[in-house]
Amino acid sequence: MKTLNVESNFLAIEEEYSNLQSSKIVIVPAPYEHTVSYGGGTANAPEAILKASAFVEFFDDETARELCYDKGIATIEPLDFSGKVDDVALQLIEDTVDQLLDMDKFVVTIGGEHTISSAPIKSHFKKHPNMSVLQFDAHSDFRDTYQDSKYSHASVMARVAEFFPNERITQVGIRAQCIEEYNFIKANKVKTFYASAIGRGLHGEQWQKSVVDTLADEIYVTFDLDYFDPSIMPATGTPEPDGFLYNETIQLFREIRRRNKRIIGFDVVELAPVEILHHCDLTSARLIYKILNLQF
Repeated sequence: MKTLNVESNFLAIEEEYSNLQSSKIVIVPAPYEHTVSYGGGTANAPEAILKASAFVEFFDDETARELCYDKGIATIEPLDFSGKVDDVALQLIEDTVDQLLDMDKFVVTIGGEHTISSAPIKSHFKKHPNMSVLQFDAHSDFRDTYQDSKYSHASVMARVAEFFPNERITQVGIRAQCIEEYNFIKANKVKTFYASAIGRGLHGEQWQKSVVDTLADEIYVTFDLDYFDPSIMPATGTPEPDGFLYNETIQLFREIRRRNKRIIGFDVVELAPVEILHHCDLTSARLIYKILNLQF
């Protein structure tokens, strides 16, 4: 398994702190795009995030350290999806994450479209059978099929629900779904925090605490960037109004830390880079590093 060099890895850090052997954290770029249904470009996201990450400061004032030097962050070469779609593509991701988890690495997968997320979720579930899944998203993604595909980005959580206990899935930010998804959520006891309910104060002013109340001690996070409001994250395939801002989102991760709960891995998906909107790439890169800082 080859790693990227200082010119192209996450944070642009030297080999001493980015080699696979000694790094605790590993970034897995998964530039998979096969079923996008509105705006395209997610295949370009891993490269854009890695490029932007070179401009993220190493020092985090909240934790008062440079995590990349403390733990090491390796970035493997982007997965090659040539001739691979649907279950074959997902198997490639799952096998890669399985191998890294067997090496006791903390794995961050960067998509690509949201379809990719079921693979690292499955890998982590094998290692952590009591974990919760925390999904940040504008869409619930519980359609059984979409545009004649069971492997659509709009069906990723339906695929997860086939192997993962539905009552241990918590969704935050949902504001676009069909009635079948709504009924599935109700029938299967998925913990869904709708954007409208949060906005109306139905979960209290500190709604983040209510979200964390639903989570197990071990948490896998799947983060679709269209969860954010389009005002700060317009570069995504299916932006939805009435989204969330950066600080209120980080407050949720701070609450996880305060409760001594642990993020065991995560993915960030659905960035569709726009050449003139560099802030979206940088926000995505900084989000990844901030989650890592709060976890470690």
